[in-house]
Amino acid sequence: MTTAQLIGADPGWLITVKALLVFVFCVVLTLLSVWGERRLVARMQQRPGPNRVGPFGLIQALADGVKLALKEDIIPAAADKIVFVIAPIISATTCFMSFAVFPITGPVTLFGEKTAMQLTDLPIGVLYVLAITSVGVYGIILAGWSSGSTYPLLGGLRSSAQVISYEIAMGLSLVAVFIYAGSMSTSDIVAAQSTTWYAVVLFPSFVVYAISMVGETNRAPFDLAEAEGELVGGFHTEYSSLKFALFFLAEYVNIIAVSALATTLFLGGYHAPPFLGFTENWLGGWFTAFWFFSKVLIFFFVFVWLRGTLPRLRYDQFMQFGWKVLIPVSIVWILVVATLRVMSLQGAPRLTVVAFASFVVLLVMVVNIAFDNAKNKKKFLVFNDATAPSFAIPELPMNISSVNVSEHSNGGDRG
Repeated sequence: MTTAQLIGADPGWLITVKALLVFVFCVVLTLLSVWGERRLVARMQQRPGPNRVGPFGLIQALADGVKLALKEDIIPAAADKIVFVIAPIISATTCFMSFAVFPITGPVTLFGEKTAMQLTDLPIGVLYVLAITSVGVYGIILAGWSSGSTYPLLGGLRSSAQVISYEIAMGLSLVAVFIYAGSMSTSDIVAAQSTTWYAVVLFPSFVVYAISMVGETNRAPFDLAEAEGELVGGFHTEYSSLKFALFFLAEYVNIIAVSALATTLFLGGYHAPPFLGFTENWLGGWFTAFWFFSKVLIFFFVFVWLRGTLPRLRYDQFMQFGWKVLIPVSIVWILVVATLRVMSLQGAPRLTVVAFASFVVLLVMVVNIAFDNAKNKKKFLVFNDATAPSFAIPELPMNISSVNVSEHSNGGDRG
């Protein structure tokens, strides 16, 4: 029985139980993620971090959440009140919906029923996740617009441009996965990686997706929609109390969601690492959830590592990197993958496939070297008078300098 047939036979009460388990998991993991990020960044910056509330400070995130919920809820007079209230709800609800198609375990037994820890198995499950994450960003855009303030509006505009540019790169990075798996179903993609993970076979796609998911979640160094150095607090500057807590929750659940998608598409999902496949039968199949969550937490650690290491990019650098680097690289890589896939399906000799792949690698190296040489020549180019800037340059105030010099000399004579 396939995963789709197994899930399709679930009774209604079992679907409700699984949905409740996924929701509780996301909320609890968000609290632990906030605590873990603060502890990890503190270690990187050589300071203790939260260590007072509960053992090792574990209840600090829960205490902060209760404090936020009990704070006064303020709505600016110039805000569009309906949209202002709806925006954080959109961001918080859509991020949970993407977990409906993630296969967390293989076949297991739950309350006497044979099932899998996956709510539904859509034939276009990956496209469903991309659509849901796109709708979630509308919460940020609407929050910036409805606040009636300049800086939140700029943060919302940045977020919209960010989504357009980096979702294109993210979508293109997944095309190679669809070509190799022959399906857009998340369970089929996981099953296709039972022997080799796509992070190895499709490494360029994995790199492009990993970069794009950081930009998609507004995380450092791509957190330009809420850059406090330029936009105070960005799109959520005017928010407080529970509405701000919803944005906070949405950010961390989105991090977990994109990490779960990366685990599903590139790291074999719930499958164990090579040479550890025998562990998948432990605990009646429930041990596969351990491998799934371990991979998600590795991605989360990378998120925190980037935040504690890299400075924030300028906005023009951020957009240039998305449009001029990630998107062209993804398009070229799709052409290469499609060619290799057609050659392998048509029974081309292995030597021919290897020769084509070697030619592509050599061509990339040559283009990279040529680009670096051109860049170095431009860097060390000496400009003559003809290429000097034509804008007016103010003259030095020589008369003021002479007056200051004479005053100092007169003062010295008087001394």
